[in-house]
Amino acid sequence: MIDMRVCELLAARLCHDMAGPVAAIANGAELLGDDDPDFALEAATLIGDSARTAAKRLQLFRYVFGFSRGAHAGPPPHALASEYFAGSAIECDYPDAVRELEPEWQRLACGLLFVGADGLPRGGRLTLAAAPDGLMLTGAGAGDGLPAESRDALTRIAPVAELTARSVCAYFAGLLAEGLGRRLVLTAEPGRFHVKCEAGA
Repeated sequence: MIDMRVCELLAARLCHDMAGPVAAIANGAELLGDDDPDFALEAATLIGDSARTAAKRLQLFRYVFGFSRGAHAGPPPHALASEYFAGSAIECDYPDAVRELEPEWQRLACGLLFVGADGLPRGGRLTLAAAPDGLMLTGAGAGDGLPAESRDALTRIAPVAELTARSVCAYFAGLLAEGLGRRLVLTAEPGRFHVKCEAGA
């Protein structure tokens, strides 16, 4: 069972990430009636781009936070991840070895991508790899890497009461790993960080 506060924070995170594209759709819709046809065309383009962004985010959110152990319908996880990061400053490498893992492991892989993206606010590269104990994520890019609150949430050090909408995805990834009999371990160096699974929840 998941603490209700975790559910509330996941909902807050989802709303935060969806607010931008949904607001852009609303703004574009208001501008469609402009008398200038070029301006109206720009508004239609804005609506289309924003709708695609919203759809990509929702699909990956649904897979990570709503997926069960049953059959998954829709695009494969690596395609969801590719679409999610398309057009962003982050490159995502989701190799064949990870694509061949069981669905529960790929769900964790996608959850780790959310965490890694928070550690690359100025862009960079996220690389997933299959490892002896399951998975490893490497993030490379300028900056300080994962914020302290996300580090503590990822390794389950932070109590639920101290979680925020920013750190809850890291905590949820830790829960997914625990459900697979693993724990997540973070190591970092300037310009690079690694999150890997180790045996033992």
